[in-house]
Amino acid sequence: MSEVQERRASWWRVFGAPIVIGVLSLAGLLSALLAGDPGRYFAWFGVGLPIAIVVWAYCRK
Repeated sequence: MSEVQERRASWWRVFGAPIVIGVLSLAGLLSALLAGDPGRYFAWFGVGLPIAIVVWAYCRK
């Protein structure tokens, strides 16, 4: 693996999960504003996901 590929892989290992969580949270907030009833369920999931991850990490300690 070249140095550039190693840096790219390392970057995704560090920032990949927070980016995915942020995108899902933003999608949840937008679906709560723009979508009807189905959007509410996704909004609960998208907004609740970061809270669930924090609780899981705290209980894991």
